[in-house]
Amino acid sequence: MFTALSDQIAAVLKRLTARGVLSDGDVTDALREIRRHLLEADVSFEVTQGFVERVRERAVGAIQVKSVSPGQQVVKLVHDEIARMLGAAVGPDGRLAAPHRPAPLQFASVGPTVILLVGLQGSGKTTTAAKLARRLKLEHKAPGLVAADPYRPAAREQLEQLGEQVGVPVFPGKRETGNTAVVDLARGALRDAEAERCRTVVVDTAGRLQIDAELMDELRALKAALSPREVLLVADAMTGQDAVRIARGFHEGVGLTGVILTKLDGDARGGAALSINGVTGVPIKFIGTGEHVGAGHALPDLEPFDAVRMAGRILGQGDVVALVERAAAAVDGEEAKRLERKARSKKGMDLEDFLVALRQMQQMGPLKQVLALLPGVPAKALQGLRGGGDERIKHVEAIVLSMTPDERADPSVLNGSRRLRIAKGSGRPVQEVNRLLEQFQQMRKLLKRT
Repeated sequence: MFTALSDQIAAVLKRLTARGVLSDGDVTDALREIRRHLLEADVSFEVTQGFVERVRERAVGAIQVKSVSPGQQVVKLVHDEIARMLGAAVGPDGRLAAPHRPAPLQFASVGPTVILLVGLQGSGKTTTAAKLARRLKLEHKAPGLVAADPYRPAAREQLEQLGEQVGVPVFPGKRETGNTAVVDLARGALRDAEAERCRTVVVDTAGRLQIDAELMDELRALKAALSPREVLLVADAMTGQDAVRIARGFHEGVGLTGVILTKLDGDARGGAALSINGVTGVPIKFIGTGEHVGAGHALPDLEPFDAVRMAGRILGQGDVVALVERAAAAVDGEEAKRLERKARSKKGMDLEDFLVALRQMQQMGPLKQVLALLPGVPAKALQGLRGGGDERIKHVEAIVLSMTPDERADPSVLNGSRRLRIAKGSGRPVQEVNRLLEQFQQMRKLLKRT
């Protein structure tokens, strides 16, 4: 989402850090350019103006300090102010509060914790409900899903299919119509969830094409009946400033405790993510980065939102913490140790081991998302990654799967006729088979040395 903005701001800051001495004029010109890029990215005018004024005010002191590069100090100021714009807490001196912690979900001390998801149609509420339930299950919060949308055709069936996919029970309640009936349906479903000893209950509510009085009345009635600890707006980040307007409307109507921004893997300009907290004061608690709801060891494409780490991503500094979290969730520790021992042994890894490692890597998510978390990877390079790089991984997997178990165990037996057979079986050119085998041999030698 932040591809263009990230490259633009990084280019401005790179020019600043390249200079040994900064003048007020240098900082003013740089901030004017950053201001323009933020407005082009659809960031609210008021939020942008506040950001520029705070950076300019603090940059005056940074220029006068000679012990540290003034350019690097301005980069730090820009990073901190972007984090503040995204909702990070700051101290009285304007610096980021330490230690920084993202806004957590609030859980009830007695009885099940009810999380009410609200939003307009098409924002991704139902899929997000399943993703959130999946995260809660991985955190041992014993979640259940409540289908409180009797209007949209097959809404309950969709939630039930997603619930089965993530291994979380779905409680549909009685199917009726009308405002009071929705409240009764949700109450009944909540009682069923309590009877099944669910510790958290995610309620998927009905949406509308736009905010109206009927929708708000229904949501207020649900909130009064269910007493949720969290009321989370699911907002489509690709709607730009409309997402900020929608958030303000829902906050005034029902009182939000947080926002989940979906479709951050899209090509929108990112203004919603950068504006929503500054305009509404409501924290962003999760971001949706893809369509996968999660299975096996894999995390769903729903990440807890961390303003400081997101500021680092925008400035091209990566997010190593998120990368480690993905790896820890996706990779089987015992299997990883076995592969390491095999790689360092005299015999080395074979193609069967390589296939296992490849599949574990795929559990971490699309390659494009994983690379985006590495520091120093240009956003333009990711944008130009055809098919997110995953297409190439699928081709490699197809080639290895076209081999017999004996061939995977001992690739040295692969003569010309066998390679031709593998190429035909995988649907790939024989040159690609040759290239894979050559790269595998080089990788095996390298692993033995480490």
